[in-house]
Amino acid sequence: MRVGAVDLGTNSTRLLVADVVDGRLEEVERRLAITRLGEGVVARRRLLPLPIARVRNCLTDYRRAADALGAERTLAIATSAVRDAENGEAFLGEIEWSYGFATRLLSGDEEAELMFRGVSAQRDLPAGTLIVDVGGGSTELVVGGRDGVEFHTSLDLGCVRQTELHLASDPPCEDELAACAASVQTLLTEHVPADVRRRVGRAIGVAGTVTSLAALDIGLVAYDRDLVHEHVLDAESVVRELERLATLPLAQRQRVPGLQPERAPVIVAGAAILREVLAHFGLREIEASERDILDGAALAAAELAAREEGEAPPGAYTCC
Repeated sequence: MRVGAVDLGTNSTRLLVADVVDGRLEEVERRLAITRLGEGVVARRRLLPLPIARVRNCLTDYRRAADALGAERTLAIATSAVRDAENGEAFLGEIEWSYGFATRLLSGDEEAELMFRGVSAQRDLPAGTLIVDVGGGSTELVVGGRDGVEFHTSLDLGCVRQTELHLASDPPCEDELAACAASVQTLLTEHVPADVRRRVGRAIGVAGTVTSLAALDIGLVAYDRDLVHEHVLDAESVVRELERLATLPLAQRQRVPGLQPERAPVIVAGAAILREVLAHFGLREIEASERDILDGAALAAAELAAREEGEAPPGAYTCC
């Protein structure tokens, strides 16, 4: 079955069209746009009109692409920004009615589970593998292996959230960076039991922070997902890139070779989160993965029932 999956993330909106056969994914097309849906959500607790417009423009293109490629069913998943917004469910109702996507608002736990499913598909993970997803509004930590998920938690910290809360200066000052790191350390200590920390022996990182840092570590001028996938990024490189990027004003970060200009505003906070996660678990390296929650969403899309036309869902057209 050919399916489409859309990830309505806090920082980006992504599309995957893939063939699902016997639980295996064969990628047909993958797209990404930085839409910053979560912009202002921390302060306003609402999805704002301009970010919504950016996402809608992107989804118009994604709907056409999915149809042109013959996707039979398309699932759009929403995570931290939509969870935290008072008008988040209404926004999803509008998306479902306007574009014909099935939608699913994931809890933090569901987000972690679906991310693990995407990463672990078609590979054998040993027990004690930590999967780290540094998102825009939240960070998911999943520990698992061949027998499935052993532990998972969702932390209310992400590259967009931490930037808006802590990194006001350009470039950020030492006190702001210290406050950002301290908030990460606090949540890790509160939500990750010591026995879980001791069980972790290796790590896999997904999403834009980890893959961007991997691209910088490789020295890419233009992003190449085939080279980034499975690249091992050591903790010292994470610290080195964080220190380098944190000294650059935004205008200079946007010109760093190998870093998408749209990621430059939030990459410092993302790198700070990753540094603290690796230190908390005592890990010396992390493997970058291009397979993530979007792959899990594609597998879930293949399990959807055939869509039936009906009335507009509650809240449609009233989100903003």
